[in-house]
Amino acid sequence: MAATYEQAIYQKGPGGSAAPTRVALLGAGTVGGGLMRLLRRRPEFEVVGVLVRDASKPRDFREWRELVTTDEGVLSGADVVVEVAGGTDVAADLSLAQLAAGKRLVTANKAALAERWHEYLPHMTQGRVYFEAAVMAGTPAVGVLAGALRGSTPLSLHAVLNGTCNVISSMMDEGAEFGAALAEAQRLGYAEADPTLDVAGVDAAHKLAVLGRLAFDPGLTWPAVRANTRGIDGLTASLLAAQADRGRRVRLVGSVVAVAGSWEARVRPVSLPEGHPLLTLGGSNTLLYRGDPVGEVLVRGAGAGGGATASGVLADLLAAAAGVSGPRPLWEAAPVPDSPADSGDGVEEL
Repeated sequence: MAATYEQAIYQKGPGGSAAPTRVALLGAGTVGGGLMRLLRRRPEFEVVGVLVRDASKPRDFREWRELVTTDEGVLSGADVVVEVAGGTDVAADLSLAQLAAGKRLVTANKAALAERWHEYLPHMTQGRVYFEAAVMAGTPAVGVLAGALRGSTPLSLHAVLNGTCNVISSMMDEGAEFGAALAEAQRLGYAEADPTLDVAGVDAAHKLAVLGRLAFDPGLTWPAVRANTRGIDGLTASLLAAQADRGRRVRLVGSVVAVAGSWEARVRPVSLPEGHPLLTLGGSNTLLYRGDPVGEVLVRGAGAGGGATASGVLADLLAAAAGVSGPRPLWEAAPVPDSPADSGDGVEEL
């Protein structure tokens, strides 16, 4: 008989006492620190260690001196490993090694999932990989596409997946050139010191690759998505002003649409009519899905930030501890509609 969520979230120790789920973190940056603060209010979890590159660097959670370590062995003592370090090399290698050892993995690493998907895939099919926070932080997108929306045939997906680009484009709406808008976004903390992955569209492309494989075509490859990616670094204030004269705004949008009998994923600046649901300000992320028979489904919320992302990680951690399956991958591509690219969404190519 299957355990209930509440029963499964604890492991029974000797004598029937409730033993907390042991958790090891890989990474102790903004998201890791945010998660540690959330876990203080969760006695059902015990953090056994936090693996980092530099154990002497101060961290922004009070337990860091006792828990931070450079000893990779700390991962083997956990029931669930949480990867919030990012990158496609060391963190991904360590995560995959723990999966191979039979552990459950919670990860917010969209780059590793996008570029090394097939290495994670055998473990995804077993339901041992949880990655809601890899796309749109704590705003549900992965679970929505891999869950309730599986009951409909997909027609298209359009999404604003990078808050930094959204902020910069909003400033350019007011007449700022790209360089000045980027500098202001950096000053306000919206953009990194090296903003390349954001403004070149790569961050959004990583996220789109994950979503596209979950809902449209498991065969979407990272090189194909990357080849169809353009960022906002070529935008000018005059181009945005010309679109404004037409009652339209420009935003970086990731889309999965039908093209010549197959699914194509692309990231690029597009023109949207005023009032379009993808037009938001600040760091908000938005996903617009169209399917048959469900129609249009809109998901919007905070798509970045330590707290928002940590909340998504915690949700995955609760599911992993309860033995709930992670999102299952598609086995085959969804049927491609007869019509070419979706024409009823208001998205206009530049």
